[in-house]
Amino acid sequence: MATVTTTVLSTVTAAAANPTATAAAPQGGILEGVLPNAFSASNPINLFIIQAAIIIILCRLLHYPLSRLGQPRVIAEVIGGILLGPSVLSRIPHFKENILPTESLPVLNNAANLGLILFLFLIGLEVDIRLFISNWRTAVGVSLGGLVLPFGLGYAIAWGIYNQFKEEITNNVNFGVFGLFVGTALGITAFPVLCRILSELNLLSNSVGVTVLAAGVGNDVVGWILLALSVALVNNANGLTALYVLLVTVGWLLFLVFAVRPVFHWALRKSGSIQNGPTQGMIAVTLLLVLTSAWFTSIVGVHVIFGAFLVGLICPHDGGFAIKVTEKIEDLITVLLIPLYFAFSGLSTNLGLLNDGITWAYVIAIIVVAFAGKIIGGTVAAKLNGLVWRESLTIGVLMSCKGLVELIVLNVGLQAHILSQKTFTMFVVMALVTTVATTPLTKLLYPPWYRVKLEKWKRGEIDWDGKPITSTDSDRGGSSEKIPSADVRRLLMYLRLDSLPSLFTFISLLGEEQASVPRSTSEDDIHQRAPIKKRPLEVHALRIVELTERTSSVMKVTEGDDASRRDPVVNAVRTFSQLNDVAVSGSVVVAPEESYAETVTSHAAEHNSDFVLIPWSEIGSTTEDQSISYSVSSEERFTGKSHLDFIRNTLSKAVCNTGIFISNGFSGIAPIGSARLGLSRTVSRISLRSHKEAALPPIADKSHHIFLPYIGGGDDRVALSFVLQLAKNANVTATIAHLAWMDDDDEIAMAPESSIVENHPSMKTVIDTEITAQDSSYLATARSNLSADLANRISFIEASVSIGSASARVVELASEHVGQNPRNAGDIIIVGRRHPKLPTSVRTPDQTSSLHEMQKTVGVLGEKVSMSGLKASILVIQAAGTALDR
Repeated sequence: MATVTTTVLSTVTAAAANPTATAAAPQGGILEGVLPNAFSASNPINLFIIQAAIIIILCRLLHYPLSRLGQPRVIAEVIGGILLGPSVLSRIPHFKENILPTESLPVLNNAANLGLILFLFLIGLEVDIRLFISNWRTAVGVSLGGLVLPFGLGYAIAWGIYNQFKEEITNNVNFGVFGLFVGTALGITAFPVLCRILSELNLLSNSVGVTVLAAGVGNDVVGWILLALSVALVNNANGLTALYVLLVTVGWLLFLVFAVRPVFHWALRKSGSIQNGPTQGMIAVTLLLVLTSAWFTSIVGVHVIFGAFLVGLICPHDGGFAIKVTEKIEDLITVLLIPLYFAFSGLSTNLGLLNDGITWAYVIAIIVVAFAGKIIGGTVAAKLNGLVWRESLTIGVLMSCKGLVELIVLNVGLQAHILSQKTFTMFVVMALVTTVATTPLTKLLYPPWYRVKLEKWKRGEIDWDGKPITSTDSDRGGSSEKIPSADVRRLLMYLRLDSLPSLFTFISLLGEEQASVPRSTSEDDIHQRAPIKKRPLEVHALRIVELTERTSSVMKVTEGDDASRRDPVVNAVRTFSQLNDVAVSGSVVVAPEESYAETVTSHAAEHNSDFVLIPWSEIGSTTEDQSISYSVSSEERFTGKSHLDFIRNTLSKAVCNTGIFISNGFSGIAPIGSARLGLSRTVSRISLRSHKEAALPPIADKSHHIFLPYIGGGDDRVALSFVLQLAKNANVTATIAHLAWMDDDDEIAMAPESSIVENHPSMKTVIDTEITAQDSSYLATARSNLSADLANRISFIEASVSIGSASARVVELASEHVGQNPRNAGDIIIVGRRHPKLPTSVRTPDQTSSLHEMQKTVGVLGEKVSMSGLKASILVIQAAGTALDR
């Protein structure tokens, strides 16, 4: 016992005398005094999280103001990396030692390079070789013109740079390799950033966008090949070894294309990954292919990024597979990993090294050569392919965009010791300047008004000076003389998934009306006597998908034609229209949310539409994410700011008559949330899944009743004409209430509607004249010209109202005529949007601004009937300027 006690005491005494010998690492963290940013090689995650958080926050803070200036996200990431490096923040005492210590950089470098591998895979996915093949003649010319001249000029300026800064190059790189690398760096084009710029400027659908994209594909592929050659040569001093490296790389490419690709595509089809989206197993296979290919190209002496890029090229684009793969992995890469890469790159960018006149002279020379080579080469090549000079110059400017691809190329050169830290910084400045300048220069050279003029000139509608070309022949839009009838012949429908039933009903109501054909038992008569078409209707279905910051969103734009053919919503409208003998076309446009209104109006002008029909969202938002259906209250439906802004902007820019349709059980479909099932307890405790919805029987009564309050003004006249056209359908009846002002109507103190509703400049003079003799005569003429059939289904009533009570009287009259037959296919209240004399509602202090915003959007009368709870849908109509003069 004494021996044991002695042993224990001696051990404790020794431990007390030398505590560091046996003490375990503190497990209490900051509670035991350990700094939260302390780096530990065995547990580096704590400092990595701090580094990642700082980098992401800094890049996001920079991106917000830069995005307002039209700059891509890569600019913020590059500037953020430069700020973290020795140029700015690392100059702060102890910043680098505490936040970016040297021993922690390998961990940051591994995460950054993993992001780089996956990002190059995404670039390969984004490159659609089919685009190059379908436009190969123009693509080859512009691609070569935009690569050969910059490469030659780059090789020339490389001679001066090499001799001036030769002593700083640590790898004894010969001039041939250095010149090859510089020529490649100045000749390459940033394809991903280029796609983003073209998408945001809405240029992808015209000749400039198609040419630049096709040429960008070829330029990108050739540029990566030249970069691989540069790296192979610098990594292998022996020329024969470098040749072997290139041959092995080419062999690996052929192996991927002819051995791996067929098996990979077979496995994707076998698993249904192309038809239904990639399964988790096939995503794993795809990523393993990426990592394996990157590993192979690295061990043979090229670079990991080439292997990842090649796997992206062999992935199929059929069925939107490339887009769906990108959607699954892009957020992790672009939000976390790529900012880490550019931050790590920024540590090697030291603006302080540009400290003398000769260095800055070369920086300016590099920028001038980068611009001149791309712009001159691309412009001349585009001009030789038949484009006009201004288009050609725009193509040259777009091809000069460098972006993040240039930064990746420069980092490869830095890692291979082709570039020193000073020359690396010089080229980084060039990449920033060329990328920042691309969007402003493109907007300056190729503004929207010039695009419209050029398209009209190419179609032969105007001469080069903008003067209309008169033609005696009738074109597809009709004769040069305006048709006196206000009937809708060409209808543009803005498609929303939640509004398809209502839109289908409008197509059927406005569709072809055929003259009755006498019955005949003769088979020959049936085949020979075709129905007489009275009202041909052309429908253009427009579906808009939001363009987000994601790469997959841009890929949807570049594959726009395929998207239009594949889109199930557009195809549903095509099928329904054709079954109802209606001519139909459709398109899918990917655009930023703030450009929705411009997209609608530009398509209306392009298709010479008579009427634009825009359904109001069921959830009060421009989004269409229907993965989880949900209902909203009436107040929430009419208060969504983005949706209200979209409607208002569309109406303010309208080029033809426009209708805003607010559905409320139209076409016999109950509004969302009106038939919610309640939970019920049963003795057998049946699962909720067993409560199956009963099959809906066919609508026996397919009738619709329309109510129109006619006050006067251009909007009401167009609304009256629209009602008369709908009433030609045998299932439609209508009531038209003519509201006349009382002679003794007193002036009211509330603000008139004209103070809040924005008017189109060309309509102001007409709208401000309220009720005129023209309005009364128009109504009388329309009434007297009704056929006997229409006269039986349209009733006219008269009502005298004061200015203050007009809105309430309209609701009262509407309640007497709509919603009386709950089993029919739905009733409609049609109102004009603008009635300048109607007073706005008084807003009490406890009310929100929702009422005011709604009145600004659909007018006082439109807001009143929308919020009244009437059992009818509402169509608010705004007239175009030319539609008022009748």
